[in-house]
Amino acid sequence: MASFQQQRVLVIGGSSGIGFVVAQSFVEAGASVTIASRSADKLDKAAQEIGGQVAVAALDTGDNAAVERFFADTAPWDHIVISAAQTPSGPARALALEDAYRAMDSKFWGAYRIARAARFAPGASLTFVSGFLAVRPSKNSVLQGAINAAIESLARGLALELSPVRVNTVSPGMIVTPLWDKMPEADRQQVFEKAAARLPAGRIGQPQDIANAVLYLAGTPFATGSTVLVDGGGAIA
Repeated sequence: MASFQQQRVLVIGGSSGIGFVVAQSFVEAGASVTIASRSADKLDKAAQEIGGQVAVAALDTGDNAAVERFFADTAPWDHIVISAAQTPSGPARALALEDAYRAMDSKFWGAYRIARAARFAPGASLTFVSGFLAVRPSKNSVLQGAINAAIESLARGLALELSPVRVNTVSPGMIVTPLWDKMPEADRQQVFEKAAARLPAGRIGQPQDIANAVLYLAGTPFATGSTVLVDGGGAIA
């Protein structure tokens, strides 16, 4: 694993789930990490659990003025990772338009606001988190697939516009995160077992699997404009 000693890393959505483990992994690799999300309480709790050189920043990616102020007031970053999003899901004809707009605003426009306002140090990278529905659509999650595809296209374009800043995307499959905790444990376990049996990898993904890919992209100077699928083979199953 690459060393990130003396490097400043910002993880948007670092208070829980994939973002939390990404932040934890950067700390273990020697980075000085700031985790950002909307909830100050969740941030403080996450920072205590991670330990090490972790700072917190309450930031709503839906508030463009706040995003611009944040980056104007902070030094340039060596690496920025964006994993924060709230995306209501459902078939296109069943999902309320208000929820659809909210999903797009959270995941796509939130990432876009960060990308246009961020300040980067020499040799910096920006990494998005999308999802394998971009390449394997589901009739029950049409909008999520479209948003993920838009994120990946955005990253490729930004890799050209922001060069020499490197811009990449990690595309997860089914990952065990707190989002699943709303489901009864027995039902959740059944879903995981059924999915694992279908996947070529034979198991469900863990946040650490995604963190490994994020750190690989951040630490590889020749990687830009890439989308790395970490889905257990979900896109081909």
